[in-house]
Amino acid sequence: MSIDHKTVDEIAHLARLEFENEAKDEIVKDMNRMLSFINKLNELNTDHIEPLIYMTDEKNVMREDEVIQTISQQEALKNAPKKDSDYFKVSKVIEQK
Repeated sequence: MSIDHKTVDEIAHLARLEFENEAKDEIVKDMNRMLSFINKLNELNTDHIEPLIYMTDEKNVMREDEVIQTISQQEALKNAPKKDSDYFKVSKVIEQK
């Protein structure tokens, strides 16, 4: 398999990207180098190799969640540009039709 300008155009369209014509030549070369690297990996014998699921055997150490109050409501509202006594005020973002 080989990458050409048409393939780059199709991939760019799917990814919603735009490239200048000068950049396409470089992209074609880069993608063909990637494919040749992948083909090189296909030459390896992996018959007796277990699939890698996790990078390490270490387990996450989880802690219990503790509810703590780090900031009061009044402290949170102190720097708000718009507020009333208890809440932040924000502009309306939903339009009714």
